[in-house]
Amino acid sequence: MLDNIRVVLVNTSHPGNIGAVARAMKTMGLSDLRLVEPDQFPHPYATSRSAGAEDLLNQACVVSTLQEAVADCQLVIGTSARERKIPWPLINPRECAELAGQASRSNKKVAVVFGREDRGLTNDELALCNYHVNIPACEGYSSLNLGAAVQVIAYELRMSHLEQQQPEKLSSSVSQDCAFPDASHEEVERFLAHFEELLTQIEFLDPSNPGVVMTRFRRLFQRAMLDSKEVNMLRGVLSDTQRIIKQLSKTQPTG
Repeated sequence: MLDNIRVVLVNTSHPGNIGAVARAMKTMGLSDLRLVEPDQFPHPYATSRSAGAEDLLNQACVVSTLQEAVADCQLVIGTSARERKIPWPLINPRECAELAGQASRSNKKVAVVFGREDRGLTNDELALCNYHVNIPACEGYSSLNLGAAVQVIAYELRMSHLEQQQPEKLSSSVSQDCAFPDASHEEVERFLAHFEELLTQIEFLDPSNPGVVMTRFRRLFQRAMLDSKEVNMLRGVLSDTQRIIKQLSKTQPTG
């Protein structure tokens, strides 16, 4: 179900690239485009480069932050051109399409996020993603423009979709719907903020020198693909822990 798959562009500098992305999406059956603070949009260059995909541009949603763009998504995949300081689950475009296809067929919202033309996504933005996808281009010349990168991913998404249209090729390993829906990005972010609050409260985390502790915890929980019930259970544990800490602090002698 390609309708459940969203393409997100972050801080695109050239409006022509937005048009090229719309064209790449439409040729592969994708229609949900979100733009995070584009430098120039709408713009005639975007329209001309879209080559007939103006409808995607007209219905594109412009937002202020990446968090806002993916808040209702259960699976977020960010494009990354290089290894990062803290390793993250790294997949190729075909694996990306398989994961996105399985999620979308279960009526889950999927976002594939593309960064700036000159430097991609920041570490903080990539930390919001469940997986990182890397296009294995030639090491000697690995420069892909934004439209081409979206076209590669969109092609794999469409091929995965078409394969699923043929019953004889359906994999028996496709996961069944769970009793509870996967947690949305916004729900996970609220849990992580709550978790960080507790870690600071018990002095496990030093806010003046946090290091990469929360980044590693974030990677752990993103990899777990929590459902909404699990997030609520974990937040219940956090709340009860904070309540008990508060009660204990009242019983401690004041000196």
